[in-house]
Amino acid sequence: MGPSEYHEALWRELPEGLEPPAFERRRAFLLKSLTPGRRALDVGCGEGAFAAELAAAGAEVVGVDVAEEPLRRARARHPGLDLRLLAGETGWELPDSSFDLVWAGEVIEHVADTTGWLSELRRVLRSGGSLVLSTPSVGWRELLAAALSGRAFAERFDPRADHLRFYSAATLRSLLEDFGFQEIEISRLAGSPSLLLCRAVRSRF
Repeated sequence: MGPSEYHEALWRELPEGLEPPAFERRRAFLLKSLTPGRRALDVGCGEGAFAAELAAAGAEVVGVDVAEEPLRRARARHPGLDLRLLAGETGWELPDSSFDLVWAGEVIEHVADTTGWLSELRRVLRSGGSLVLSTPSVGWRELLAAALSGRAFAERFDPRADHLRFYSAATLRSLLEDFGFQEIEISRLAGSPSLLLCRAVRSRF
């Protein structure tokens, strides 16, 4: 099974219309970074919930995903959105410096080629543009909880899960700095699972 078939299979197993985890709090965090009239890219847009919110807030939005099934659902729920299929984690058919904001909600932990993916993300983001992302937190609190409970460990590090990477605030910050992002702000959103909310600025030319 290739990467495309893998992602299609994952989506086919999910019921339609599920609200993204911590949707309201992540939506509020995302929209704080948006200036109406700007171009925004929703990477890994899924069924289009966040792309629709960006559009409603006045952004010119493009939503992209590596699987057709979530895009089919998104087109049915939000027929006015510009939704596109990506061939993979790299080689996006999007122009250089074409977006003012890139949103990647619960995506980076699924990416196999993190270096290539971040390079593409940086390429399409204009100088001084904003990266906003969220990802599950795997910091000392989560590791301690996993160490104290076999059940918590099994849930967090289930080998059948589709999470390929695990991030703490420190490792996420270091990664983004290596890719030329500045003014990095990371906060932790408590819950189950706990999430990291990150805002950063692409280095200016």
